[in-house]
Amino acid sequence: MAKSKKSSSKKPKTTPSAKEEKLSEKTKKVEKKTDSKKSAPAKAAKAETKKVEAKVEAKVEAKAEPVEEKKIVSEKKKGFFSKLFAKKYTTNENILTIFKDKKVYGALIGEIVGTMFITMLILTLGLYQLLYLFIVMTVIFVAVHKLSGANLNPITTVGMMATRRMSVIRGVLYLLAQVVGAWLGLTIVSAFLNASGSEAELPGMTATPDGKFWVVSMLEFFGAAIIGVFYSRAQQYKRSSWTFGAMVAGGIVLALILVYIISANYFSLEGTFMLNPAVALMYQILPQSANGVGELLGGIGLALLTYVVFPMLGGVIGFYLSDSAQVLTEE
Repeated sequence: MAKSKKSSSKKPKTTPSAKEEKLSEKTKKVEKKTDSKKSAPAKAAKAETKKVEAKVEAKVEAKAEPVEEKKIVSEKKKGFFSKLFAKKYTTNENILTIFKDKKVYGALIGEIVGTMFITMLILTLGLYQLLYLFIVMTVIFVAVHKLSGANLNPITTVGMMATRRMSVIRGVLYLLAQVVGAWLGLTIVSAFLNASGSEAELPGMTATPDGKFWVVSMLEFFGAAIIGVFYSRAQQYKRSSWTFGAMVAGGIVLALILVYIISANYFSLEGTFMLNPAVALMYQILPQSANGVGELLGGIGLALLTYVVFPMLGGVIGFYLSDSAQVLTEE
């Protein structure tokens, strides 16, 4: 009897019923289904993205090799003249789009101010103080370089256009800005001279002697070609404004030295060259009086040929000489 009491006093173990087990199994199945439903879109999206990425990579790899091969073939096909006359500027500028870029206005201001300072420098200092010219011109070119590339001379602007470093519309705007800057420089120096009450006069170009037209024209042509070569080479150092400015100023000083020595020693000519058409126009190169209209127009035409046309042609030749040497060394 005692054993039976002990056994009865123990609590019976609770075991889950068959219904509860079925319910728990059902809930687990439902949870698995919901989890699989939730994860299915994510897995499908990942799979699709992987497929798309694989397709894109395959297309890029397929296209990359032919493009490189085409570039190599095209470079091999390019000859001397195709490289020489290749377009060297990337912007598609025309008269309708160029004024939408605000940088153009800054570049034009730079050309006006820089040419104005150069004109004032030459009108007051002259062309024969070469050390001062080199130092001050270097500073001017460095100051304007990041604004417009510091052309500051129609010789270099025409050379830039001819060698396709600059669009025609930008070049024309630069030429106009340079003439305006030279006029401003002349106006400022004239105003100071008049205010001082001094009897001194602004310097002017010496009249070309009879029979010396071709001599003076060839001197302008030769000096402009030197400037064109140095400016073209300075384009390789565009990242360093000081190197660029020193090289351009050095080319101008070298041209002045050689032209002066040749003109003075060989032809007994002084004050008959300028090597800057914009500044030359301010030096009163155009005749203002003559015996008749025909003679006046003829004198104006000869002056323009000597101090505008021939220097610009010389600058173009200088640029192409530099580019020819560069293409040959690259080949």
